[in-house]
This record gives sequence, structure tokens and C-alpha cells, in this order.
Amino acid sequence: MRLLLLNPNTTEAVTALMRESAAAVAAPGTEILTATASRGVPYIATRAEAQIGGAIALEMLAEAPRIDAAILAAFGDPGLLGARELFDFPVIGLAEAAMLSACLLGGRFGIVTFAQALVPWYRECVAMHGLEARCAAIRALDGRFASLAEVQAEKEDQLVALAEATVREDGADVLIFAGAPLSGLGPRVRERVPVPVVDQVAAAVKLAEAVVALRPRKATAGTLRRPAPKPSRGLPEALAARIAHTD
Repeated sequence: MRLLLLNPNTTEAVTALMRESAAAVAAPGTEILTATASRGVPYIATRAEAQIGGAIALEMLAEAPRIDAAILAAFGDPGLLGARELFDFPVIGLAEAAMLSACLLGGRFGIVTFAQALVPWYRECVAMHGLEARCAAIRALDGRFASLAEVQAEKEDQLVALAEATVREDGADVLIFAGAPLSGLGPRVRERVPVPVVDQVAAAVKLAEAVVALRPRKATAGTLRRPAPKPSRGLPEALAARIAHTD
């Protein structure tokens, strides 16, 4: 099984962090491929950046080698529904995978992240997946951080304290440390948090493996069927070919 871990941000160190988390849980025989955006922003934090990142993700998926499934590795799932519409292989969103896994472990989940700017986008992501009733709260740290790739180490104690407050004050039954730079933090601090912690990358890898094993066919009806062929102008060759059905 070949899974593509696609980072629509430009920070290679964060991709490496996610690859480490993925390799730790991948089943024997699962190959983890990675791709990092060559243009865009270091990390997506706003609605505008999510739109940009989603378009870049579609370009990257069109250029992907043969894979069985892709993981859209940005919490907030930019471009996810468009990717499911356009491509034949399953596409798993980091946020959706984490939240659905959390729903198997408790009534309501809490989301803790490292920057306040992410909160409105994450809230809209929860709504996009129809999980508002299952989300106890979304909390984020205030202040700046020195390094994106090192933010989880730099802010570990504050993130754990915020997680504890989400459990104590908001009634979260399960906790998600959200945002690609926080991949791997959950397993490391799980004994310091009084409820189950879901690692976003681990959840996405295991759900991707499960979905591939189901051998789903591409929809030919409904809202996620492949759109009718259409010409385009100025798009990368592989994406233009996909849209035109000449791939």
C-alpha cells in the first residue's frame, strides 16, 4: 500500500515531523511517500491561505505518482472536498480523520492548537464536517513562537495546560493537538492529559489504510462524482489534463 502524505505548506521540517509520526503507526507493507509544497506559505493559518493551499494541493495530487490513497496533511483540510471530487483514489483529511477517530473514544472532543489565528478556520472546518455538536471547544495559545518546526517542544507545557483546561472547563472527553507542527506531541504527553489523546497523523494513516482495504469505487453519481471534462487555461499540465479527462 502506497500512501502519499501531502503537506500543502512549504516547511520541509514539518513534513519530516509528520513522516516520523506516520512511520511509527503504518502497518507492515505500507509505504509512506511525502510531498511538500514548493510555493505558498510556511503554515496555513487563515481562510485566504487555506484557499491558496487547497489549490496547490490539487496541483500536487495531479502530479502524484501511483498511490493507493493520499493524506491531505494540513489540519483544516484545505481542498479536501475538491480533491475527492476530482481524483479516483481516496483522499483523507488530517482534521476529519482526527475528529472522527476522537468520536470513537468519547462524546465530545476538544481541539488545542498553537496560534489564535487558526481558531476561526478550524471552527469552520468542524462545521464543514458536520461535527459541531461533538466539539467541546477549540483553544489556542496566545503569543509568538520562535520556530514552526520546534513549536511543540517550545510550548509543550503551555499546550498541556491548555489541554487540561479544555477537559476541566469545557468537558472534552478526548483531546486533539491540532496543526501539522504538533504531530507526534500527543503520544509524547498522553500520560499528562487526563483523557485519550488522538494524534492527527496516526489517525489519518490508520483510516487511510482502512479505506483502501475497503476497495471503494469512484462515484459515478452524487456530489463527489468526477466533473464533466472542461478546457482550462494556464493551469499546470497534469491538473489541466485531469480536468479535461485527457490524463
